[in-house]
Amino acid sequence: MAHDSSIRLRPASPDDAERVAEALIRNRDHLSPWEPDRPADFYTPRAQANRLADPAVRRWHLVDGARVVGEATLHNIALGPFRSANIGYWIDAAYTGRGLATRAVEEVCRTARDELGLHRVEAAAVLANVASQRVLRKCGFRLIGTAPHYLHINGEWRDHHLFQRVLHNGPPNAAG
Repeated sequence: MAHDSSIRLRPASPDDAERVAEALIRNRDHLSPWEPDRPADFYTPRAQANRLADPAVRRWHLVDGARVVGEATLHNIALGPFRSANIGYWIDAAYTGRGLATRAVEEVCRTARDELGLHRVEAAAVLANVASQRVLRKCGFRLIGTAPHYLHINGEWRDHHLFQRVLHNGPPNAAG
């Protein structure tokens, strides 16, 4: 796996809205097989600013200089006895095959465990998205099932493989 040290993973910032919109426009065709249908205004800096302001989602960006070349998210974060979240990620078409998704998933899982005290992280991948499934397996995720008609992706309800990674087996954090 190639390691590209010029690319950093950092927490997303509200100031990223324009660069995220540019990245999503640049990668619209690349991502469309794996993404929900999006309205035209999704690709605007304003819509991205609204996404970045959502306190229910933790986001990180892979950046090459000022250019956003990928994103990882933790959403559906549940504390208490469940202590779980869902992870999502994408990589710019010009940056695939460099191990960036693997690096991002590993770092987000580390943050989920060490900073949020989560017990597990779940991921879903369209059956045809073998690259994403490969990333998840490299990062220690295990297939836990297949969900028929799980998400509306690229114009149809798509079956997904569901994966989880148990981050630790200690007790839930009492502060959660």
